[in-house]
Amino acid sequence: MAKQIVVINPGSTSTKIALYMDAEQVFSKNLDHSAEELSRFPEIADQLDFRKEVILKALEAENVDIRKTDAFAGRCTGLLPMPGGVYEVNDLMFQHASIGIGSRHAGNLGPMIAKDFAEEFGGRAFCVNPSSVDEFILDARLTGLKDEFRTSRGHPLNQKEVARHYALDEGKDYNDVNVIVVHMGGGISIGAHQKGKIIDNVDSTRGEGRMAPTRTGTIPAADLVEICFSGKYTRIQLLDKIMKTGGWVDHLGTSNGIEVGERIKNGDKYAEIVFNATAYQIAKDIGAMAAAMDGEVDAILLTGGLAYSKPLVELIERKVSFIAPIRLYPGEFEMEGLAAGALRVLEGLEEPKSYTGEPVFKGFDELIKE
Repeated sequence: MAKQIVVINPGSTSTKIALYMDAEQVFSKNLDHSAEELSRFPEIADQLDFRKEVILKALEAENVDIRKTDAFAGRCTGLLPMPGGVYEVNDLMFQHASIGIGSRHAGNLGPMIAKDFAEEFGGRAFCVNPSSVDEFILDARLTGLKDEFRTSRGHPLNQKEVARHYALDEGKDYNDVNVIVVHMGGGISIGAHQKGKIIDNVDSTRGEGRMAPTRTGTIPAADLVEICFSGKYTRIQLLDKIMKTGGWVDHLGTSNGIEVGERIKNGDKYAEIVFNATAYQIAKDIGAMAAAMDGEVDAILLTGGLAYSKPLVELIERKVSFIAPIRLYPGEFEMEGLAAGALRVLEGLEEPKSYTGEPVFKGFDELIKE
């Protein structure tokens, strides 16, 4: 019999849910939550019962017998770094998600909801390639300050699912290909996927790499120090600028790619400069990820909402097509990735991992001691 999988993807103001029978999506819904509804909850974890109730009502409206569910798969944020893969939600994962030990985001609710539903209605609870996946090689970690090292940040769920799609299209396994995956949305991340692991990744969330629609990307370090001590911003205001209101928002007042495209068509030269610079910076990061894999790249995969932009794709392709062929996977594959990961475990194709909270990298001091 086909496996029934309920997928749960909590966002800041909505919860996406979907029902899959094996790999086939039966339906998908986006459940919006008003600011007034969410204002009742001081902490993200306090929303747990509210979101569960909304999901259950939506499933009931679709005549879903939740007790027949084989697996609940939740998007997962807020955890400590871990290798990629499918994780069966355990008590420690639930606890760490509830306190947001790695970050505080609505996605922290994903494994919590999945575990509660599995315990109440039967089935198993999974999360797939959480946002804290960290598979960096040692060379990718060192910085110019001995007490600071890099950890992987980005969009591993979508990146890895897109890479799997490419491998399947080529009749290969994800663990046998080398691809550069470029996730282009409000944030942009560019990962070097070498034989099934993201060995390096440039993500704009914390101020690396190219600018993005809502993020600054790299700012020269000395200049950033001057800004920090200028008195112009508080700590929180500057972090928000780097992670939420930088990039296109700071330059153009919008993060909407369609709007920026229309402004360019109407002769907005500054919008064109910002747009072209974004493509230029993306291309530079792609080149860096190619170097991370010694130039052995099978393909460059463009995904995310901005991959629908033909002008952006053409600008990037012009600069990096000499590295490897460009393949387009526009949009996001998070829901599909969650369902596919759960299905691999249910079918015995992949062993689920257990979250331990142990760091994947303990720092260079530990290596020196060894």
